Amino acid sequence: MVHVLAVLAAALLFGTTGTSQALGPEGTTPLSIGVMRMVIGGTGLALIAFSLAARHARRQGGGTARPRWGPRPVLLMVLTGACLALYQPLFFLGTARSGVAVGTVVALGSAPILAGLLEWALTRRMPTPTWMAATALATIGVVLLGFGGEAGTGGGADPLGLAGSVGAGASFAVIANAQRRLLDDGWDPFTVVGAMGASSAVICAFALPFVDLGWLGATSGVVMALWLGLATISIAYVLFTWGLSGLTAATAATLTLGEPLTASVLGIVVLGERLSVLAIVGLVVLAAGLALLAWGSRTPRDPAPYAVEA
Repeated sequence: MVHVLAVLAAALLFGTTGTSQALGPEGTTPLSIGVMRMVIGGTGLALIAFSLAARHARRQGGGTARPRWGPRPVLLMVLTGACLALYQPLFFLGTARSGVAVGTVVALGSAPILAGLLEWALTRRMPTPTWMAATALATIGVVLLGFGGEAGTGGGADPLGLAGSVGAGASFAVIANAQRRLLDDGWDPFTVVGAMGASSAVICAFALPFVDLGWLGATSGVVMALWLGLATISIAYVLFTWGLSGLTAATAATLTLGEPLTASVLGIVVLGERLSVLAIVGLVVLAAGLALLAWGSRTPRDPAPYAVEA
């Protein structure tokens, strides 16, 4: 039960990301928010995760064989950090252009689908019929969302916003597959997620001189940056990683559906976003596809346990 609550709490924290951005001060950009979020959150995540990894190693003692450092694990860990850094501006671009509800759901809905396609391409392992049916449903849902958009806008969702959301999903698909290979090689989960946080923080730190951070002069800007960094990255990823250690793949995948649900509810209730009938149908179809994907994720190799966290 504790592990269930941990993953659910992480999903709820992840789901506040888009709304936090929308409630932030004027003058922000997707790039500046994403860079600041990862400098703060990635650093905090690395400190917490590496501490937990060291504690776990001490408990295991010297009797357990551990993987060795080398070019392959280092490159994979840096790749996860680079993709997480890229994910940030793409995700915020999607929510800024398409709205929090649509942008978040498209990003989160496309991630497990793209992760499965990438794993199929890399391993040549044929997807299950359940996965293919879920992918078809989710794809139809995204298309309906694209044509539907917000109510009263006179057209579909913003093409650039949709591209940003799908790009964010693709970035996390790479993360999912890279982390899967590191875990298969025997690396501790907290070492893997800590390395992702550290490398993304370093990459984003180099971008700081090239982005406008004037919005940090407002109290609301500081609060937004701290919340997005510490709550939705540092704390949420630690909760998510720890919770996964005590859950089946199907249970974890189902619980992560709390993230798009939270984002959609906040977008509609807090921000007053109104979706067209076609977009609402798209949300329902996409949710059905994700639910089917969660129900069918019964093996550790299924991409669904790596459902994206914003």
